[in-house]
Amino acid sequence: MQPNSVSRPHDQTVIELLREDPSFADEYLTAALDEADEPGGREALLSALRHIVEAQGMAVIAERAGIKSESLYRALSPKGNPTIKTLLAVIGAAGLKLSVHRQAEVH
Repeated sequence: MQPNSVSRPHDQTVIELLREDPSFADEYLTAALDEADEPGGREALLSALRHIVEAQGMAVIAERAGIKSESLYRALSPKGNPTIKTLLAVIGAAGLKLSVHRQAEVH
């Protein structure tokens, strides 16, 4: 079977969508946060944040956040474990704000 010449990797497609529609980042990160407690959710959250950062430019976000690019790459890698300070700095540098809302009661 021949690979489709117009197919693109999922990551690159998402990054392009985020570049074309920056407001998509709000929904994308919110969905990732909502599923962070699920199996694989932490990795998916880091992946979503990495996509948002790559769409805006890793070096640009690193500079805005006051983080070295290499440290940012490492923090947002699949095995990354960013501190809350780094997480909040990156979210803010991407023009986003973390918010909290009460979840539906569990019965």
